[in-house]
Amino acid sequence: MNQDYIIPNDWSIIEEGFNPEMIKSSESLFSIGNGAMGQRANFEENYTGSTFQGSYIGGVYYPDKTRVGWWKNGYPEYFAKVLNAPNWIGINVQINDENLDLHTCKEVSKFKRELNMKEGWLSRSFESVLQNGIKINVETKRFLSLELDEVGAIKYAVTPLNSDAKITFSPYLDAGITNEDTNWDDQFWDVLEVTQNNQQSFIQARTMKTHFYTCTFMESRLFLDGNEVITGCNNEKTANYVSCNYQQETKKNQTFTIHKFGGYVVDRDHNKDELVKAAKDVLDKAVSFGFDALLETQKQSWAEIWKMSDITIEGDVKAQQGIRFNIFHLNQTYLGTDSTLNIGPKGFTGEKYGGSTYWDTEAYCIPFYMATKDQSVARKLLEYRYNHLEKAIENAAKLGFKNGAALYPMVTMNGEECHNEWEITFEEIHRNGAIAFAIFNYHRFTNDYSYIPEKGLEVLIGIARFWHQRATFSTNKDKFMILGVTGPNEYENNINNNWYTNYIAKWCINYALENIELVKTDHISDYIRIKEKVSFTDDELIGWKKVADNMYFPHSKEHNIYLQQDGFLDKELITVADLDKSQRPINQKWSWDRILRSPYIKQADTLQGFYMFEDNFSTEELERHFDFYEPFTVHESSLSPCVHSIQAAKLNRMEQAYTFYLRTSRLDLDDYNHEVEEGLHITSMAGTWMSIVEGFGGMRVLNNTLSFAPKIPKGWQTYSFKVNFRNQVITVNVSQNETVFEIDGNNEINILVNGKLITVSPNNLVTV
Repeated sequence: MNQDYIIPNDWSIIEEGFNPEMIKSSESLFSIGNGAMGQRANFEENYTGSTFQGSYIGGVYYPDKTRVGWWKNGYPEYFAKVLNAPNWIGINVQINDENLDLHTCKEVSKFKRELNMKEGWLSRSFESVLQNGIKINVETKRFLSLELDEVGAIKYAVTPLNSDAKITFSPYLDAGITNEDTNWDDQFWDVLEVTQNNQQSFIQARTMKTHFYTCTFMESRLFLDGNEVITGCNNEKTANYVSCNYQQETKKNQTFTIHKFGGYVVDRDHNKDELVKAAKDVLDKAVSFGFDALLETQKQSWAEIWKMSDITIEGDVKAQQGIRFNIFHLNQTYLGTDSTLNIGPKGFTGEKYGGSTYWDTEAYCIPFYMATKDQSVARKLLEYRYNHLEKAIENAAKLGFKNGAALYPMVTMNGEECHNEWEITFEEIHRNGAIAFAIFNYHRFTNDYSYIPEKGLEVLIGIARFWHQRATFSTNKDKFMILGVTGPNEYENNINNNWYTNYIAKWCINYALENIELVKTDHISDYIRIKEKVSFTDDELIGWKKVADNMYFPHSKEHNIYLQQDGFLDKELITVADLDKSQRPINQKWSWDRILRSPYIKQADTLQGFYMFEDNFSTEELERHFDFYEPFTVHESSLSPCVHSIQAAKLNRMEQAYTFYLRTSRLDLDDYNHEVEEGLHITSMAGTWMSIVEGFGGMRVLNNTLSFAPKIPKGWQTYSFKVNFRNQVITVNVSQNETVFEIDGNNEINILVNGKLITVSPNNLVTV
C-alpha cells in the first residue's frame, strides 16, 4: 500500500494532522533548497521522537573510507559523502520553563504543514497543550533565499491561548551533529571557533581530510504583536554550540515572534580567513531586508523560474501536483550558477548515494535544463565532466587502460571514482556513453557547436580510447565483444555483450571520429592544439573504426529482437504479471543470487538504447522490443517509468503511458518504493518532465528542426509547457481536439507537427 496522506493541490504539498509515524517521510517531502544549500523539513523546536536531521552545503563532502568485506584491486579508497552540516535552524522554545516538544505534549491539534512551490516557502501551524497545561498556537514559515543564496530565514510565532505565559526563544547553532550515513562512525567536522558578537553568532568549522572551511551563522529579531522589541540576550556557549536566550512575559492571546536569519559561508566562495566577515556582510544584507521583504524577493525569484519551467495540467490535480513537485525540487537542487556543482540523486534531501554525481545527470537532467533555462546552464553540466577528464583518465589507468583512455566514474564528487561494488565500479561502464551522448544531445538541441572544439572533443577522444581498449576480439565470432559488464539493468551482473553497452560503445567511437574530422575542417587551430595535447595517430583512428565496424550485437532470430545480453533467453522467462505480488519489490524480498538468475529488469536497458537512439530504429522495431522487454521489467529504479512512458506514448498506448507518468511524477509523494524517508529521487524527477514534453508532447529534434507529435491522456482537459529552443521560447498548449503553438520574441520559427512543416510567427497563435 502506497502512502496517501499528502492532500492533492495544484501549487502546494499539504499535510494535515500530526502523525509521528510520517515524520521522516515528511522531512523528505517538505525539504527546501536554493542550489547552494538545502535542508530536510526538520522542526525548529526540539523534537525527541524519531527524526532524521539533515542540512547540506553544495560541494562540501568527506571521503568516507571504503568498507568492503573483500578488497579487490581497483577499488576506490573512499566513498565521498555529502555531509550533514552544522544545524542553523534550531530554536528551542519554552513556555513557563517547559520545553515545547510535540513528542511529549499532552495534545497536538490543528497541525498543518505546507510547502508552497509557487513561492518557495515552508510553513507549519498547530495548537498544543504542554504538560504544564498551557495551550499555545504556533505558526512558522521558512525559506532558503534564492536572492541571497547563503541565507535562510525563519519566522516563528507563539501565542498562549488559555493563560498569560513567559515565553523563551533560544535560537542556536549546533556543530555537534552526525551523519545518518557513515561507514566507520567517523567525526566529519573539526570545530575551530565559536564566537558571539551582540545579536550575531558564528561557528567556524572545517571538514576533516577535505578541509572545507565553513562558517555557520545566525542573527535574530523579536516582535510582540508585530512590534519589534529590544530584549536582552542571555548567551550560552560550548565547544560546538552557541545559543541566545530571549524571554518575554506574554499575555493570553498576545503573539511573541522571532525572525531568525542563518546559513553558511564557505571557502569555496570566500577567503577561508575571512569567513566571519563574509558571514557578517550577508547577515547585514538579510537583516536590513527583513523577513517580509526577503520573502517578497523569494516570491519574485520563483515567479521567474516558473515563468519558463512550469507545466500546467487541467483536469487532474494529482498529475498537476506531481509535475510541479518534480520541477520545484529540480530547481531547488541545481540552478546552474556554479559549474563545480552537479546534481546528486537525492539532492539536498538525504544522504543516500552520498550526494554524488551519477550518469543520471547526462541521461535525464540535461534535457530538462537545456529546455527550461539558458543553454549556458546545460553547458556548465558538460564542463563539469570536462574539468574531470584527467581524473577519468586516472580512473581508467587504475584498471589497466593506457594512452589517455578515460573511464568516467559511476559515482563522484571531484572526478575520482568512489563507488565500491565491483559489479558497478568495474562493470557498469555504459556510464561513459551517457557522457558522450550528452555532448551530442546538447549540440543537437542548442546548435552550439563551440563546446566540441573548445572542450568536448578531448572528452570524446578519451572515451573512444576506452571503448577501443575495452573491446575483446572473438576469433570464434570474428567480431569485437564487450565482456564482463553490467548494463543499466543492475539485476544482471558480469554478463557478456549487453546490447546497450555494445551499441553505445560503437556509437561513441563513430561520433568521436566524425567530430575529429569536423574540427579538423572547420576549427583547425583547435584541431592542432588537441592533436598536440592528446597525440592521436591515423593508425589509432583506424583501430577504433575497426572495433566500431565489427561490434557484435546479440540477436534472437526467433523473436526478431536484439538480446539484452548473450544469455538472456537461457533464463526462466516468467513475466512480472505472473510473479506473486507478495514477492515485490524483489530487491527487498529476494537474495541477490536469485535476482541475478531471474529475467527481471530493474529499469530500461535495451529500451534505454531505443530511447536515446530512436532515430536509428523504426517504430515497428521499437514496438517489438517494447512488447518483449517491458513485461519483464519490475521498474524498481526511479529512472525506469519515465523512459517507458515516453515509448508507450510514441506507440500510441496512452493508458499505459499515463500509468507510467503517474508513477514517475508521484514516486515520492505516494512513496511507491517505501523509502521516501531516506530522501527524494531528484534526478528521476527530470524524467517526469521528459514524460510530458517528450512523451505526451512528442518533442524531438529531427533534421535540425524542432518537432512535436502531441497526444493527451484521456482524463486531461489541457496541458501546456514551454521550451527554450535555440534562444526562442515556444509555448505548446495541448487540448483534446487541438494543439496551439505560440512564440515569444520577434522571430518566426519553422517546426514540425506530426511530420508537417509549419511556421509559428510572433503575436500569432498557430492551431493544429
